[in-house]
Amino acid sequence: MPHVSLRSLFLEHVAQTSSAPMGLEVVRAEGIYLYLADGRRVLDLVSGVSVSSVGHGHPRVVAAVQQQAAQYMHLMVYGEYVQSPQVLLAQRLCAMLPPGLQSVYFVNSGSEASEGALKLAKRYTRRPELACFAGAYHGSTQGALSVAGSDDFRRTFLPLLPGVRTLPFNSEAALAHITERTACAIVEPTQAEAGVVAARREFLQQLRARCTEVGALLIFDEVQTGLWRTGSAFAFEPYGVAPDVLTLGKAFGGGMPLGAFVASRELMGCLASPALGHITTFGGHPVSCAAGLAALEVLEEEKELPAQVRRKGARFAAALRAHPAVRTVRGEGLLLAVELGSAARVQRFMRRAAQRGLAIDWFLFCDTAFRIAPPLTITEAQVGEACATLLECLTED
Repeated sequence: MPHVSLRSLFLEHVAQTSSAPMGLEVVRAEGIYLYLADGRRVLDLVSGVSVSSVGHGHPRVVAAVQQQAAQYMHLMVYGEYVQSPQVLLAQRLCAMLPPGLQSVYFVNSGSEASEGALKLAKRYTRRPELACFAGAYHGSTQGALSVAGSDDFRRTFLPLLPGVRTLPFNSEAALAHITERTACAIVEPTQAEAGVVAARREFLQQLRARCTEVGALLIFDEVQTGLWRTGSAFAFEPYGVAPDVLTLGKAFGGGMPLGAFVASRELMGCLASPALGHITTFGGHPVSCAAGLAALEVLEEEKELPAQVRRKGARFAAALRAHPAVRTVRGEGLLLAVELGSAARVQRFMRRAAQRGLAIDWFLFCDTAFRIAPPLTITEAQVGEACATLLECLTED
């Protein structure tokens, strides 16, 4: 029987999301490095799109996964049995959040968190309309896609949910379109896939005020920014406003699939009428929750983490801004967009970076910039290593 490469089988049997997948054949990952089948070592500046915040294969996360898998895995559909990993993670998370966010509904992903939050808003308010913002990304399932802020991204899959109003981001004047018919407004405090565009303080404060005025729920999507990615535990904290519902995913599972939407007990209670009005089989899987709890403990115990994340991000930004090929660098902490001004230039740069052993990514709605989002545990020496290689690749253009 002729030898068939793993890559060939990957292309033949694993459904693809594009015509040109990265195709790295990873045999091991540790810390900020990926080790490939061809013997190369790759410095990971993507971290699975902000997932692997404590790095790959963190020993405490691995130990938690192994211990929980040996104790028990799936027992019953979500919400029926008392499972300690869920309870302990929910307790730990709620201790970090404002008093109005004290009830956690676990799901499998950020997209599912968006779906649950939208359903919760419609169930609680009994209203037909949803408000979202241009440039937003909340996931690719049908409900989440309905509130994506890109017509090009949605168009192929129409019709989607009715009653969705897309408003310009950072426009206080547009908030008048949130009315007594609006169930909720869903927004990212920092729009990641738009190329790391932060909300203005006045905009988020007026959005909060408008939602309160008309009785609409305010949903903050922190799937990509949550858990110190931008330097604070949650990106909304510096704004001095709190949402009615918070969505989480990506880093929340410590490398395992996990998401959640969080609200008050009063709000969340309406999902129990009718019984099983919102249900998931695998949401809050005990192994995922054990991994998420271990990762959260690692991050919380590092008292200097917020300052370190901001300092490392500032070091990346300063080094890259100094290069003449870079138009600007947007972002906070270790979620940065490096603007090159041209999609073709970004693609050339990414090919060179891959050849030099860097894993780089682009943005769904901003093809003129590339992403810097390494594990938060990246060391100062590794930041220097990454910056040197990035600058070499930029100089070769």
